[in-house]
Amino acid sequence: MRVIAGMYGSRRLKAVPGDNTRPTTDKIKESIFNMLGGSFASGICLDFYGGSGGIAIEAVSRGIDFAVITEKFRPAIQTIEENIRQLNASDKFVILKGPNRQSLNKYHHTNPGLQFDLVFLDPPYAKQMIVEDIEWLDDQGLLKENTQIVCETDVSVELPLAIKSWQQMKQKKYGQTLITIYERG
Repeated sequence: MRVIAGMYGSRRLKAVPGDNTRPTTDKIKESIFNMLGGSFASGICLDFYGGSGGIAIEAVSRGIDFAVITEKFRPAIQTIEENIRQLNASDKFVILKGPNRQSLNKYHHTNPGLQFDLVFLDPPYAKQMIVEDIEWLDDQGLLKENTQIVCETDVSVELPLAIKSWQQMKQKKYGQTLITIYERG
């Protein structure tokens, strides 16, 4: 795994040891960011299922100002910390440890007004809760009017065309992976 483009482009990233996580391949990561427009002028990003932290690191590399990463699996947390440390960019990331909703809710209470410009939802395929995650994030007031929500699922998952006020804007299939982007309709 590596950072594809931007200020950290070509830097190697560590993967989480074992098979408890499924890293987004470089090809899919590049495709996701092409679907989003390539780079960002600024913004805050949320990676709700952190894994190695690679997708949030890519977003920061391409211009996002700050990324919040939630993760509960200890080896994944250690991998995220190592990947961020090797970039010398700890001021651009916060890692919230523990169940994602619980840790984000706690962080949000200490950072009122926090809203995300970009959200990545890549849950373990067997525990896919994307509809519930989007509804929860929206109910908590964590999403801006123009937030882009990127969902990575197995191709067998059928996501609805609309979730609350969020509409499916783009969808692409890459092998067994399906990328769906929601924006407010």
